[in-house]
Amino acid sequence: MATDSRGALGAPGSRVALALAALYLIWGSTYLAIRVAVETIPPFAMGSIRFLVAGSLLYLATARGRPGEARPGRREWRDAAIIGGFLLLGGNGLVMLGETTVASGIAALLIATLPLWVAILGRLFFNLRLSWSALGGIALGFAGVGVLVWPAGGSAPVDGTGVVILLGSPVLWATGSLYSARAHLPARPLVGVAMQMLCAGVMFAVVSLATGELSGFRLANVTPGSAVAVAYLITAGSLIGFTAYAWLLRVAPLPLVATYAYVNPIVAVALGALILGEPVTARTGLAGLVIIVAVAIIVWTRGREPAPPRPEEVVEAT
Repeated sequence: MATDSRGALGAPGSRVALALAALYLIWGSTYLAIRVAVETIPPFAMGSIRFLVAGSLLYLATARGRPGEARPGRREWRDAAIIGGFLLLGGNGLVMLGETTVASGIAALLIATLPLWVAILGRLFFNLRLSWSALGGIALGFAGVGVLVWPAGGSAPVDGTGVVILLGSPVLWATGSLYSARAHLPARPLVGVAMQMLCAGVMFAVVSLATGELSGFRLANVTPGSAVAVAYLITAGSLIGFTAYAWLLRVAPLPLVATYAYVNPIVAVALGALILGEPVTARTGLAGLVIIVAVAIIVWTRGREPAPPRPEEVVEAT
């Protein structure tokens, strides 16, 4: 039987290790896949395809209710749409848009500031306590971001607009995460995740049409690499990754699951350098180390705090 997400392991250690390895590698590699996908596919159109397909498959696989279980109602779909708008359209959508001008490794390091924003917004809007160690982690994390993006002689500048777009992603993801802990969602997390994907997929389509990004798009111009990248994002990034994530939250301690937050950037930077030839400078390495240490401090601090009222929600690992 699974234990509370902050308790001892509720499953064999080998299965937990395998699921963690999948989460580290898969979610760390999605930055590379996004970078390849948006080379020839408009970002919001790509997001619509990804989440409509993944959400439909996940919903069909999980939505069949148990005997006596109520089907999701209007209130559940409303909250799923709000969360999907913040997390997927806002959070993931800005990553897709930002990676059109910023290297995947740098994007991953900027998105790694997510726990900093969760802590800040939780204090501002929900009066959640911030310890001195958490405050130190927040300050250290922003110092790392400054090292990463501040113009310096002898190094290629990072696109400023892309940086601003990418920094907006963890802010929106943190907002959706905090809201979801108080939202009305189905009792089974994967059903709620599928609903969020479906709602976000529709929103992505609306934004894609409204921005006119399809006006110059030609299906014939899509490269095999971009097509494979989208397929990978659907199957591995959305379906396998989210399934492993939700399962780990049921059987493993929260601080252990949350280690993905500072492992994913390392994987993303390594893959970007090895496959796409993205440069890894000494400054990038220093900034990455500072950000990862800051995230580790915040994750460790939050892991020692009392459990929130709804630890079963998928987004609590942030």
